[in-house]
Amino acid sequence: MRQRALGLAIAALAALATTSAHAADACTLDLGRGWPPATENYGTAVEQLFFAGDKPVLSLTRLPARSAESGVQLFAGEGEGDWRLRFTEADERIDVWSGGKRELRVGQQPDVVEVPMPAALARRVVTDWQRALSSQVPADRAAQFHDGEVLLFVVDDVATGQPQRYSGLQPGCGPAAELMEQLGLLIEATDDSDEKRYKRWRELEASLDELELQLEQTLAGATG
Repeated sequence: MRQRALGLAIAALAALATTSAHAADACTLDLGRGWPPATENYGTAVEQLFFAGDKPVLSLTRLPARSAESGVQLFAGEGEGDWRLRFTEADERIDVWSGGKRELRVGQQPDVVEVPMPAALARRVVTDWQRALSSQVPADRAAQFHDGEVLLFVVDDVATGQPQRYSGLQPGCGPAAELMEQLGLLIEATDDSDEKRYKRWRELEASLDELELQLEQTLAGATG
C-alpha cells in the first residue's frame, strides 16, 4: 500500500511539469459536468466500494485504463472536530473483462488508509476546489467520453450543500492544475508520520494560497 500510494502521488506531481509549457497557450480543460457517457455504472461501483456507506464532502476517484482504481475522500467530523482524510485503492482492478463479458469486481476489500485532518484546513480544501472547478468548467459543458484514464471529482457546493460532479482528463493548465499538486500532498499525508503530516499541512496551505491567487488573477483577467 505504501509504495502504491507514493507512486500515485509522484505521478500526480510529475504531471505538473507540463503546466508551465501550457501557460502561454490558451488553457482548455478536458473536464465537464456530470458523468461521461458509458462511465456511470463503472464509476458508481467504484465510488460505492470506496465510500463504504459513508458520504464524503469531497472525493476524487481515478479510473485508469488498465491498473487498479484509487481515490481520495474527505469526510466531515463532528462539530469542530478533525475531518477524516482517506486514501483508497482497489486490491485488484474492479472493471475487468472475463469470459467475453464485463465484470465489476465489487466483492473485494480495498486497501484503505485514513488519517485525521484539521477541520479548518479540510473546509478550505473543499471551498477552494469547488470554486476552482465551478469557475473553470462552464455549467453547460457536459463531460465527454475518454478511452484513457478518467478522473471523477465530486465536491459539495458550499452554498447549497449539494454534490457537484466534474469528470474528465487530468487538468494540466490554469488554476485547476494546482489541484493535482494538492492531490499529491493529500495522498502523501496519509502515508506520513504525525510529525511529517504537519509539514504536509503547511505545504497544502501554501498551495491553497497559490490557487486562490490564480483564481483571483483569472477572474480579474475575465472582467478586466
